[in-house]
Amino acid sequence: MAGQTEAKSHAETQAKGRRKGTILEILGASTKLGLTSFGGPIAHLGYFRDEYVNRRKWLDEKSYADLVALCQFLPGPASSQVGIAIGMMRGGLLGGIASWIGFTLPSALALMLFAYLLHHVDVSSAGWLHGLMIAAVAVVAQAVWGMARSLAPDRTRGTIALLTAIITLLWPSAYGQLILIAAAGLFGRWFLTASAVPETPRLGISIRRRTAVAAWVVFVGLLLGLPLLRSVSPSQGLALFDTFFRVGSLVFGGGHVVLPMLQAEVVPAGWVTEAQFLAGYGAAQAIPGPLFTFSAYLGTVMNGWAGAGIALIAMFLPSFLLVTGALPFWDAIRRRPDFQSVFKGINAAVVGILLAALYNPVWTKAVYTPYDFCLAIAALGLLMLWKLPPWAVVLFCAAGGSLLSALT
Repeated sequence: MAGQTEAKSHAETQAKGRRKGTILEILGASTKLGLTSFGGPIAHLGYFRDEYVNRRKWLDEKSYADLVALCQFLPGPASSQVGIAIGMMRGGLLGGIASWIGFTLPSALALMLFAYLLHHVDVSSAGWLHGLMIAAVAVVAQAVWGMARSLAPDRTRGTIALLTAIITLLWPSAYGQLILIAAAGLFGRWFLTASAVPETPRLGISIRRRTAVAAWVVFVGLLLGLPLLRSVSPSQGLALFDTFFRVGSLVFGGGHVVLPMLQAEVVPAGWVTEAQFLAGYGAAQAIPGPLFTFSAYLGTVMNGWAGAGIALIAMFLPSFLLVTGALPFWDAIRRRPDFQSVFKGINAAVVGILLAALYNPVWTKAVYTPYDFCLAIAALGLLMLWKLPPWAVVLFCAAGGSLLSALT
C-alpha cells in the first residue's frame, strides 16, 4: 500500500513537472531565488532543490540530480546553468532566459550600485553577512540529507558518496571532481545493475537537436573568432566582450575559481586596480545570487552601465549556449537503459561532492564558535522540522548573526 502511494505521488510529480509554465511564473520563481540564495554555488543548489523539487515539484529528485551532474561537466557557473536548464524545461528557450534574468539580475544590480557608491566600504566583518553564511550551512545540510536518502539509499551507493566526499576534501580540484564523477559512472555501469533503476522520466526539453547543434556552432565560433576580431579591431567593447566570454567559457569549478582568472585578465591590463578588484570581491560576498555577476561590477568600474551590460552578457553567454547545446542530447542519453546504471553511480558521487562542500567551503567559512553552531542548528531545525521557507531562515540567520556580533 505504501509502495502504491509512493508510486502515485511520483507519477503526480512527473505530470506536474511536464506541464509548461508561463514566462512570468518562471521569472517570479527565479527572482525569488536571486534575492534569497546566499552562500555560494553549492548553497544555491540546495535552494534550487527546495524550491523546484520540493515546493513547486517542477521536476523529480533524480532528474534534478542528473541536471546537476551535467552542469558539473560543463565549464562555467554550475548553479546558474542548473537554473537555466530548469527554466528551459519549464518554458523553452525563453524560459531559460527568464530563469537566468531572475536569478542573476538582483545581484548584478547590487554589484553595479556597489561599484558606483560602496566599493570603498569593507563589509567582510559585518555580523549579518556572517549570519548569511551560517544560513548556507543549514540549507546545504538539508540538501545533502534529502539527496542522500533518494540517490544513495543503499550500502554500495552510500559508500560511493562517502568515498567521493573524502577524496574531494583531500584532493580539492575542479578537475578532480570531474574525474570522480566519471569514475563513479564507470563503476555504476559495471557494478550497479540497470534492473534496479526506476523508469527515468523525460526532462521535457522542447529544444530541437538542430537548435542544440547551432548553439554549439555559435559557441565555438565566438570562442575562436572573437580573439581574431579583437586583433584587427581596437574597440574597447569588443576587447571587454572577448575577455569575459573567454573566461566564462574556460573556467571549471565556477564560483571562486573564476576570480584568479578574472584578476589575471583585468588588473595587469590596467582596467581596474588591485584595490578596486578586492573591494568588489568583498561586496560580492554580501549579496545573494551567482558570483559570476562580479563581472557586472568590473564592467561598471571599467565603462559604467554599458561596460556592466557587456561584461555580464559575455560572462554568462557561454553557459547559455552550452546548456542549450547539451540538454537535448543529455535527455536522450540519460533515459537509455545501459546508461541508467551509469547515472546511479554519478548521482551518488554528486551527493558525495555536496557532502564535501558542506564542510569546505560552507562550514569552514561560517562556523567558528559554539554560538555559530547553535545558530546553524536552529536554522536547520526551522528548515527541516518547522518547514519554514529558505528566505525566512536567511532573515533569521542574518538577524542572529548581527546579534552575535553585537554580543561578542
